[in-house]
Amino acid sequence: MGLDEDSLDYHRTDPPGKLEISTTKPTNTQRDLSLAYSPGVAAPCLEIDADERDAYTYTAKGNLVGVVSNGSAVLGLGDIGAQASKPVMEGKGVLFKRFADIDVFDVELDEEDPHKIVDAVKMMEPTFGGINLEDIKAPECFTIEERLREEADIPVFHDDQHGTAIISGAALINAADIADKDLADLEVVFSGAGASAIASARFYVSLGVKKENITMCDSTGIITDERAANGDVNEYKEQFARDLPEGDLADAMEGADVFVGLSAGGIVSQEMVRLMGDDPIIFAMANPDPEIGYEDAKDARDDTVIMATGRSDYPNQVNNVLGFPFIFRGALDVRATEINEAMKVACAEALAELSREDVPDAVVKAYGDDPLQFGPDYIIPKPVDPRVLFRVAPAVAEAAMESGAARVDMDLEEYEEELEARLGKSREMMRVVLNKAKSDPKTVALAEGENEKMIRAAYQIQEQGIAAPILIGDESEIRQSAANLGLDYEPQVADPSAGDYEAYAERLHELRSRKGITRSEAGELIRGDSNYFGSVMVEQGDADAMLTGLSHHYPSALRPPLQVIGTADDVDYAAGVYMLTFKNRVIFIADATVNQNPDEDVLAEVTRQTGDLARRFNIEPRAALLSYSNFGSVDNEATRKPRRAAQQLQNDPDVDFPVDGEMQADTAVVEDILEGTYGFSELEEPANVLVFPNLESGNIGYKLLQRLGGADAIGPMLVGMDKPVHVLQRGDEVKDIVNLAGVAVVDAQDE
Repeated sequence: MGLDEDSLDYHRTDPPGKLEISTTKPTNTQRDLSLAYSPGVAAPCLEIDADERDAYTYTAKGNLVGVVSNGSAVLGLGDIGAQASKPVMEGKGVLFKRFADIDVFDVELDEEDPHKIVDAVKMMEPTFGGINLEDIKAPECFTIEERLREEADIPVFHDDQHGTAIISGAALINAADIADKDLADLEVVFSGAGASAIASARFYVSLGVKKENITMCDSTGIITDERAANGDVNEYKEQFARDLPEGDLADAMEGADVFVGLSAGGIVSQEMVRLMGDDPIIFAMANPDPEIGYEDAKDARDDTVIMATGRSDYPNQVNNVLGFPFIFRGALDVRATEINEAMKVACAEALAELSREDVPDAVVKAYGDDPLQFGPDYIIPKPVDPRVLFRVAPAVAEAAMESGAARVDMDLEEYEEELEARLGKSREMMRVVLNKAKSDPKTVALAEGENEKMIRAAYQIQEQGIAAPILIGDESEIRQSAANLGLDYEPQVADPSAGDYEAYAERLHELRSRKGITRSEAGELIRGDSNYFGSVMVEQGDADAMLTGLSHHYPSALRPPLQVIGTADDVDYAAGVYMLTFKNRVIFIADATVNQNPDEDVLAEVTRQTGDLARRFNIEPRAALLSYSNFGSVDNEATRKPRRAAQQLQNDPDVDFPVDGEMQADTAVVEDILEGTYGFSELEEPANVLVFPNLESGNIGYKLLQRLGGADAIGPMLVGMDKPVHVLQRGDEVKDIVNLAGVAVVDAQDE
């Protein structure tokens, strides 16, 4: 199947199209329906009638954008009309929802008269929190947007104009910095004089490029004062007419610092690139074929060519999805009356700044595991980078508040946390822990400190103020790796091979001499095994917590901390716990990594420890000890273990949260079963701590829930240790290391 047939199949599969409406409130009972519609709906209607601003409180208006088009300039397809443009507009709605959790109604208007389009959109203003104009040809698009911005009281944004302008503007900020050129000194040449080219030129002026340094070419050639005087160009092109001799694109490019292509593929030659100034910046954004190919532009010269295109198969893709979802997110959340120039500049600057930061592993993997590091081949973030939402939207919201476009003010730190929660419950839960960690940072030893992921994680941990990380390993190798990664910081390093750590060897020998370790072996372990080194470091109080396991089998990584640090005074067993987050529920799974066949004492202890862990995430635990039996329906040794563990916990005066068992998994988590059939249970609400009867079932259970249930997994978090230690899974990403460092710091605070 070719791409076209795949796409047709994708769109026609039931249900046809790409969007649907779903309810956000319960509709299960007669009372629910009475609240949703008649007679209950009258109450919010009357409130809005008294104060129209209450529409944002009682309806979905504040999270609803209208994507409006007449299909007169659909990218790559031209004037295909309103009906044929609908798949594109639905696709736009998908992007709004996927990247910024914004709902969309797509509105296709079968109308060419720009003034009638304005009237139609204006009549729909009560429906929407904002309007995204799309695929409307120039110059009508200018008229439509200008009138709507003047007459409408909600944000109106023509993405074809401003999206490319903002994203390429972010790229220009960074490209100029890499080329060591000032924006005010740049000579910029545009190929193309349509809506996106004119909007981009205007926006570059807002960023600091001088208007008199912009040369714009259309299909006839350079737009000159003489052509403008002869009426050869429209009023929008006339803004960028220059007092220059007539000429073609090649003439314009001679000596230029920047080429911006928004025209047609293949019209720029290598010879034209060679005419440009030193270290040229080339944004060849015609789609699907750029004005000059990436390889041709790079090969045209020996100096640095900073190249961007509109294609995803080359570095530096100028993709509008980096802008519009997040601009609207920020604008909607402060109930902005418009999207003004200050808000657009804030978006570009936030994107430019984000490009200079370390890139998450998940983003790197999405692009083939090729390194992504600020430089000529990485000047703008990738569209799938989840950080764009909570960097750009707050910047836009702040600019709206400062420029007077916002109707409500907000605390930007709280807002960023709300945005992170939109990306998933796991981010919301981790934000609780990371905020606690930042309130009182501790020292965290990172074994395997030469590993690049550990180095990157240490940088983020330090930058975010979560902890003071200590990388254990060869100091010169760690510092060189940090420099190669472009991390601008001085890592704190403990080098076992270079420092005087004889006291650590003595301590290890003291602890393990009766377990067969000689003094010389202790010295070798301290110098050669960062797990033993880090364990002694924590045991001696030179670090508050430790992370390990990134490149080790879990049992071998766990063994040194258990041998050196051991379990807490009142605990005999450690356990591995996963936190699984669903859309509206959080579940803790224990034990999934340590105890193979626990008896009732171990199960009881694991339950206590997991309950304590839940409270570190501000969750009140409700524990269920699982089995294939419900409260004695099957009686054998396997079912008695969780039953006796539950009884032990119920009789323990120190256990101050509800516990019950043995019970089947669905009994534990389904409210109707729990309340209906087993109303006698100690659990009045479904359990959020699930204790499995053995390691095998726990590991199987969490992986099934994660893969088939769509849960995000955080962990494993090690509970029961005398001092905070967490063992990573091999292949964990940098964000996992950072998250577990936050958990370790909160553990240390509790200690």
